[in-house]
Amino acid sequence: MHEHTEQASPTPRYVALIPAAGVGSRMGSLTPKQYLIVNGKSILQHTVDAFLRFQAISHTYVVVSPEDGFVDDLLADAEGLTVLKCGGATRRDSVRQGLQAISSNVDIKDWVLVHDAARPGLTSALLEKLLAEVGGHEVGGLLAMPVVDTVKRVHEGKVETIPREGLWLAQTPQMFRFQLLCDALDAAHQVTDEASAIEAAGHCPLLIEGHVCNLKVTIPADLEQIKRYL
Repeated sequence: MHEHTEQASPTPRYVALIPAAGVGSRMGSLTPKQYLIVNGKSILQHTVDAFLRFQAISHTYVVVSPEDGFVDDLLADAEGLTVLKCGGATRRDSVRQGLQAISSNVDIKDWVLVHDAARPGLTSALLEKLLAEVGGHEVGGLLAMPVVDTVKRVHEGKVETIPREGLWLAQTPQMFRFQLLCDALDAAHQVTDEASAIEAAGHCPLLIEGHVCNLKVTIPADLEQIKRYL
């Protein structure tokens, strides 16, 4: 349970939370993908730098596993950055445990921007757009890309075409109020992103159009593409 005085701070702050406890098995590398070197520094360092150079973010937290043996060498110390060694087995667990770890440093109405460690192409312009368009929305929102290709689904051996109208591909950051996000994650144990937990709790987040530069590095071919954006 999150303990706070009932009065929230008059001006909510923005904090970044980057879950980085995954191993990135689809990359086929012994090194977790967030620690692969791109253009001279780790993917995680690029990702963290996007928040450190954006003045509206009051603090950036990175959540790694307690056994992480890479972060000390591949993520530079910086003012406004804290590494939390409390990551869990799933993204949901890492985010929830990270939120618990920072609970004494944030207010219930502060905004938390949860961002994938392997999305190093995030720009200040995208962050500015997210904050501006979410504004004072009661729930929050996330960057996402509208689907432009024809969508196919294979079902019981048959190929079907799915109407693409209204379909979006979720990106991050996903930005929600601290307490709302805690409550939603407590109620949802099998989710692949924070917005799914928020939706399951009956809320409707805003979708803010992102950009292809904010792609998630998942397979080896993504490395060449992200190098161009960085």
